[in-house]
Amino acid sequence: MTLAQKSILALSGGVGGAKLALGLADILAAGQLHVLANTGDDFKHLGLHISPDIDTLLYTLAGKSNESLGWGLAGETWSVMAALERLQGETWFRLGDNDLATHLWRTAQLADGASLAEVTDKLAQQLGILSHIHPMCEELVSTTVHSAERDLPFQHYFVREQCEPAVTGFSFEGVADASPNPEVMALLAGDELSTIVVCPSNPFVSVDPILQIPRMWTSLRDCSAPVVLVSPIVSGMAIKGPAAKMMLELGVPVTAFGVAQHYCDLYPDLVDYFVIDETDAKLADEIAHLGLNVAIAPTVMKSRDDKQRLGRFILELVE
Repeated sequence: MTLAQKSILALSGGVGGAKLALGLADILAAGQLHVLANTGDDFKHLGLHISPDIDTLLYTLAGKSNESLGWGLAGETWSVMAALERLQGETWFRLGDNDLATHLWRTAQLADGASLAEVTDKLAQQLGILSHIHPMCEELVSTTVHSAERDLPFQHYFVREQCEPAVTGFSFEGVADASPNPEVMALLAGDELSTIVVCPSNPFVSVDPILQIPRMWTSLRDCSAPVVLVSPIVSGMAIKGPAAKMMLELGVPVTAFGVAQHYCDLYPDLVDYFVIDETDAKLADEIAHLGLNVAIAPTVMKSRDDKQRLGRFILELVE
């Protein structure tokens, strides 16, 4: 198997991760891309099993995402939410009518004994997605956001509270008892992978939950494929989401260097290449002193071409 024929594994959580996953899927052969998705955001709501990061990947790779909202499906309607509001039900977590079908189907399949991996694979097939999307584990891992006032389940912090509470830390209930996705572990143990990409996702609540599953980050580190991490912080700002706000509140430098230091401190020798935006080129030497190979490229993905261009840069980097 040549390098060009080998598989790529991407770690993803949220919108930024899904953007790069789409760029990689566009330039790779059918089935060549495997995406390991964060499920630390998963929760039960209105009796349904909601998997926000998996659904963001599904809808993005299928070309059905609502780009104006940044979540959910394009062309969505909201009749159920309007009716629920009239009943004074919980509507803080907005679920569109078509999106609800996904959650209803997933919940029913899980209740019938299907695994989350099986359900995700079926959804991908039904949406015409040729890449492989893998949940990080089958067990429910729940991200909790700690603040000075109180602890909050992640979706309450992120959606209901609009990220307003100042964070003091995070914990992942259930992660110590979780088992890493067996298909991904088999990929890591074999010689099929050419590259591992950590997409530009929030390091604290999107990537840490994946890496802190027992044996996960060490298996990624020990795999023969190089690990390329794309900084989610550009020019001191997060392109999407609360990563920069979290870093500021935790006393972490709100820079690409702060991101690099986080990974080096928690996961030594995991990252081989650290990709920063060209606007942060001045930080290259400082990051290199952490022992990382620094690569500089345009990393802001506004268009489909931008996503593909960054994907090609990463693959050419390891070649």
